Amino acid sequence: MAEPLRAPSAPLKLAGGRFLIVEARYYDAIGAMLLEGARDAFAAAEASVEVIGVPGALEIPGAISIALDGAKAAGRPFDGAVALGCVIRGETFHFEIVAGESARAIMDLTVARHFALGNGILTVDTLEQAEERADPQRGDKGGDAARAALTLAALDRRWTQS
Repeated sequence: MAEPLRAPSAPLKLAGGRFLIVEARYYDAIGAMLLEGARDAFAAAEASVEVIGVPGALEIPGAISIALDGAKAAGRPFDGAVALGCVIRGETFHFEIVAGESARAIMDLTVARHFALGNGILTVDTLEQAEERADPQRGDKGGDAARAALTLAALDRRWTQS
């Protein structure tokens, strides 16, 4: 796995932040590792999280949209969200559809709603690649997705609440 070419940054604090994690549990063990990394990142930022599960990566964007509308209507909007899941290449074209369409829909939500959303959906060739990337002690892609959402939420606070 390629290592990031960046120096570690200080943990971002967003005390009182409220975040949503939508997690696809198609690969349960991978999902558990991604979730652990994301939870740890949000805990370090002193932000609260609500977690909902869906069957697979294609359901993640719809679940985020439903939850955002419901939370806003209830007067408890989220500051950001994280999409967690895994798509492993198989023998059919299905991989390309699931990987591409889930990423497109997440980007559409981010841009159309001006919303802080971290994409932690792994798209890999093998289960071994997924395990390495999901493991909080090695790849920590769940934590990376949470930190991306925290960074965007902090930008939103800076520019819309000043």
